[in-house]
Amino acid sequence: MTDLSNQSLDDLSLNEAARPKAPKVSGATDMHRRQGRQLAAIHRHYLMEMAQIGAVLERIEAGDSPPKHLKKIVLNLEMADNFRAFGSLCGRECQVLKFHHDIEGADMFPRIQAAGGGMFKQVVAKLMAEHEVVHELIVRLDNAADALIEDPSDDNFHQAAATYRKLEEIVRSHFGYEETELAEAIGFYLGGI
Repeated sequence: MTDLSNQSLDDLSLNEAARPKAPKVSGATDMHRRQGRQLAAIHRHYLMEMAQIGAVLERIEAGDSPPKHLKKIVLNLEMADNFRAFGSLCGRECQVLKFHHDIEGADMFPRIQAAGGGMFKQVVAKLMAEHEVVHELIVRLDNAADALIEDPSDDNFHQAAATYRKLEEIVRSHFGYEETELAEAIGFYLGGI
């Protein structure tokens, strides 16, 4: 595992230009590709959750009242309490995303690599390297959320918000790459998710 803890937030990236393309899976059918796109449905769920957190972030930054669907969490709270709620939401999402990547890294990627006879080695290696960047951002966001809950200052809120935005940008790009390059392999070798 690469130590990314000393890189600045701006320097954490996925190096999208270095992403290898997955080989075509000989014998993959449209049914296999549909099965493989089940991963995209799972990713859409995570992205919807992230979008909800992003909406809370924007409302807090704008000084507006919180979104109605989050009334139970933040209704009638002072700004400090809104900051704490944002930090708690980020922490929960980080745990869910880490669990998702742990499953991929421990099960799905090795199975695809083994079943494909090594032809997905470069793609899997790149995806795992991208997981390291996502993990570093999760650690940073978790720390920033803890700091925000402990001390709901503007500085701590801005640090958590910047880290969250970077995580969302990276996750969107990573998910798109993963879905594009592994759809055939997931359907053909794993029968879907």
